[in-house]
Amino acid sequence: MGDRYLRKLLVVGAHAVLFHRRRCSDALRRWADHLIETKPIKLVAVATANKLARIVFALMRDETHYAGTTA
Repeated sequence: MGDRYLRKLLVVGAHAVLFHRRRCSDALRRWADHLIETKPIKLVAVATANKLARIVFALMRDETHYAGTTA
């Protein structure tokens, strides 16, 4: 549901997160690494896009800035 273009951008961004997951070890990439052990990469990319969308929605709803956690 929602805007097709926005969904596509989120999935492309999720693929970028997954492609560069070895260079960084933040919480999102560790979560994705755990999923990749048992799920296909494209399914993990869609799940990561969903997680990113929820993070962005929460930031916009609360009008706050993202404060990433240190690895």
